[in-house]
Amino acid sequence: MRRVAAVDLGASSGRVMLGSVGDGTLELSEIHRFWNGPVRLCDTLHWDVLHLYHSMLSGLAQAGPIDSIGIDSWAVDYGLLDTSGRLLGNPIHYRDSRTDGVMEKVLERVSAAELYEITGLQQLPFNTIYQLAAEGLLGQAETLLMIPDLLGYWLTGEVGAERTNASTTQLYDVRAQAWSSELAERVGVSMKLLPELRDPGTVLGTVLPDATGLAAGTPVIAVGSHDTASSVVAVPAADERFAYISSGTWSLVGLELDSPVLTAEAREANFTNEGGVDGRIRFLKNVMGLWILQECQRVWGADDLPALLREAAGAPPFAVLIDPDAPEFLAPGNMPQRIGEHCRASGQEPPQSRAAAVRCVLESLALAYRRTLRSAQTIADRPVDVLHVIGGGSQNELLCQLTADACGLPVLAGPVEASALGNILVQARALGEPLPDLGAMRALVRATHRLRRYEPQGKPADWDAAESRVFGTR
Repeated sequence: MRRVAAVDLGASSGRVMLGSVGDGTLELSEIHRFWNGPVRLCDTLHWDVLHLYHSMLSGLAQAGPIDSIGIDSWAVDYGLLDTSGRLLGNPIHYRDSRTDGVMEKVLERVSAAELYEITGLQQLPFNTIYQLAAEGLLGQAETLLMIPDLLGYWLTGEVGAERTNASTTQLYDVRAQAWSSELAERVGVSMKLLPELRDPGTVLGTVLPDATGLAAGTPVIAVGSHDTASSVVAVPAADERFAYISSGTWSLVGLELDSPVLTAEAREANFTNEGGVDGRIRFLKNVMGLWILQECQRVWGADDLPALLREAAGAPPFAVLIDPDAPEFLAPGNMPQRIGEHCRASGQEPPQSRAAAVRCVLESLALAYRRTLRSAQTIADRPVDVLHVIGGGSQNELLCQLTADACGLPVLAGPVEASALGNILVQARALGEPLPDLGAMRALVRATHRLRRYEPQGKPADWDAAESRVFGTR
């Protein structure tokens, strides 16, 4: 039996999870959960990465004897080290406004078509390449480390870049599976900033003596350090005809493929080709997730989500709909007010109750999933028989049922802690557990975790009409 610790950092909370993996066994328990979120200092939105590091150490200290540690987090954000290996400043949050208008300036130097041909990435204004174009400390920096690589460096003293997270920077050649020196040069990023790449399952180093308070010599293993890459490892799929939604603050909607899809059709539809574990490609699109609802709850001061969902389930369907990916929903703020303004701008009466607002958000998300999934199947020429919803959103029964209804597919919901499970499975394989491929890992998840199935209900024509209201006719 292997006992390993997964440090799993999401965009709103972090956790240290203890995993036990053995013959027919895959168990997970939460050791320590802690807050994570934006911190505004003057006019800039930061991550409090020192708080994350301290919280990670506190959780690992409670885990007891462990065989290894793995770290995963959200993508695109980074820390910069100086020539002495010191952090130049707290990493800036991807929702910060510093990248406003930057993408357009970069695209004057490298066209969107050229960028996609090399990186295969969805155009998002906060991609790492655009953050670096707006970076004020670049001239002082010696090394760029993505968030999991930064925390791993502090644990071990070893510098490197794990591939699945590197693939989200828009500086990574998705076909060559290497940094693109040509692209870096054209956008003014020195190659010296970009560390040597390492694969999931690589031992990146061992815990330093004395510096952390942890047992020195414990291996730290590079997992699928982009949390979605770890989540997709734990999709309990029985064959290849599946789609997934990694559902949390963001929703990542997509397919798992053997090679990237770099066609003009894929680029125009704004799909991304991100690296996955074992060289797979996560062909997906970022859809605004439960962030909108989370911000509504914050403004309302409403902690009782189950009660809100019960009320929303009884609200009239399709009364009010929004485009959840509209730019006004990206930054923190008064989301109920923004929903009202969005509705008025589209000729709709704003929701008149919290239940109506929740129904609006969830139905609109389900419509975005439907549109994205159908487009992915067409572009990749990959039929889908079942849709797996993993992550925290798999507990939202109303959203799962609406997703099944909208997509016309059975939804299998769970596991909830998919990213931590994927993290743990990659560690266990690196330590010698007989998990030779993703199929074996997924079979173990199916055998040890209960899933909930949602069958499509309602009338497809109603969803057709609703999609037309929000996105127009195709």
